[in-house]
Amino acid sequence: MRKQLLTIIATGFTTLVMAGGIVTNTNQSASYIRMPAQDATLGIDAAYYNPAGLAFMADGFYVSINNQYITQTREITSTFPGMNRTKFEGGVTAPLFPGLYMVFKKERVAFSLGINPIGGGGSAMFENGLPSFEQQVAVLPGSLTAAGINTTAYEFSSEFEGRSLMWGLQANGSYAINDMISFSVGIRYVIAQNFYTGYMKDIRINPQHPLNPAGAGQMTSAPEFFGILSTAATNAANSLNPLVSGGGGGLTLSQAVALSYLTPAQATQLAAGLGVADYTSYPATITQIRTAYQTNAATMAAYSAMTSDKEVDVEQNGFGLAPIIGINVKVNDRLNIGFKYEHKASLNVKNKTKKDDAKLYPDGVSYPNDMPTTLSLGVSYKATDKLGISAGAHYYFDKTAAYGKVETRDANGFPTFYDNKEVIDNNFLEIALGFEYELTDKILLSTGYLRTQSGVNMKYQSDLSHSLSTNTVGLGGRYQVSDKIGVNLGFMKSFYLMKTKPFDLPVVYDETYKRSATVFALGVDLKF
Repeated sequence: MRKQLLTIIATGFTTLVMAGGIVTNTNQSASYIRMPAQDATLGIDAAYYNPAGLAFMADGFYVSINNQYITQTREITSTFPGMNRTKFEGGVTAPLFPGLYMVFKKERVAFSLGINPIGGGGSAMFENGLPSFEQQVAVLPGSLTAAGINTTAYEFSSEFEGRSLMWGLQANGSYAINDMISFSVGIRYVIAQNFYTGYMKDIRINPQHPLNPAGAGQMTSAPEFFGILSTAATNAANSLNPLVSGGGGGLTLSQAVALSYLTPAQATQLAAGLGVADYTSYPATITQIRTAYQTNAATMAAYSAMTSDKEVDVEQNGFGLAPIIGINVKVNDRLNIGFKYEHKASLNVKNKTKKDDAKLYPDGVSYPNDMPTTLSLGVSYKATDKLGISAGAHYYFDKTAAYGKVETRDANGFPTFYDNKEVIDNNFLEIALGFEYELTDKILLSTGYLRTQSGVNMKYQSDLSHSLSTNTVGLGGRYQVSDKIGVNLGFMKSFYLMKTKPFDLPVVYDETYKRSATVFALGVDLKF
């Protein structure tokens, strides 16, 4: 049997990353959803995607208000033997995923502010738990049967919900050196909040045992049954104390019966409790038998504790800073190039623990929760008066960040963490291509494709936190209500590449991870 229940909750949880790296969101505007190659944009959302390009906007004050409605389905299947359920489904919903950008441009200078969910977002719910939950109960029948207590069934209740959100508050200053080159300097303040709640309770089994309180072979409370066995073993051990104290600890059961220290019925019962049918041929001494019962009592008490109801309710908070620099090269009126460097934001989130029956989240302990260094490069080209083509790439330096992937945990729940290089073979790469077509002076149509390539290895992947490569398509358009008001509508669909992870402990089995995600976005751009 596993050492603890609910241990998987402590490995970290990734809620919602639609587009971007392992922990970074790049889906930060409705314009991006309809065309995910915004790295050379000169629009208002350049406050996030291409801050240096803001220096080439027309003078004025601009505001862009965006929201996305995001849904993500997760399906995990497991071939772990003996489980009642092999498919586990969860969902992430983010009805509010806002992005707000403000830009003030005057002559060669622009100042901008941005507020957005730079990482995480939404809430993931697994109403029937996860394979890691189920496995820890599914091993009970086999373990008990191997110990001589025939057991064929189990049942329990479990649920898990995780919420993870990193707000980014970004400020930039942009300056046009000349009509071609501009640069920007900025800072992002990242506020991280994680919330994990979950439980595993009402574990029941059907042991074929005379001490089953519901009757041999009937479903009964596992902690209650193990508690009864522990008490019975303690009583058996204690019953031998007088004999041991009186100098009879070196006798066998047969010898103790011959000397009338025990009756044949008592000897038979003591032997049967240790799985021995005939006490007359049992060579163990009275002291050894007492020790065996004491060991059994401690083991059953531990099993009772392990199968008792477990609940976790913890909040984690932290913050960090990320310097940002950008360069924009406006080659001519048709060709623009944008570059952005975001430095790593070193974050540690500290536990604020309300409930921790499983001793997984010691109150006050901090976990690494970095945002990685990121390089972005984009190109936009006006192929004709109506057709625009854009391309972009993002490179995330995951291996030099610290994501708090738990490796081990001591008896008090204090963790040690993997170095990212141990669980990530290659840094995350994202490439996008997009097209925009001006159907009329007021209507613009757009579409785009985004490919993400995750670089994690199998050691990183788990049912609770895994990183999958994706193919994503976005489409939509913009309607220019007036010279001062524009409305963006976007739809995005992400297709995650299925990944199967083999396991060889405690038995050989596989887990397969599947996802899909859908986004609807609305944005309003205003000029004052």
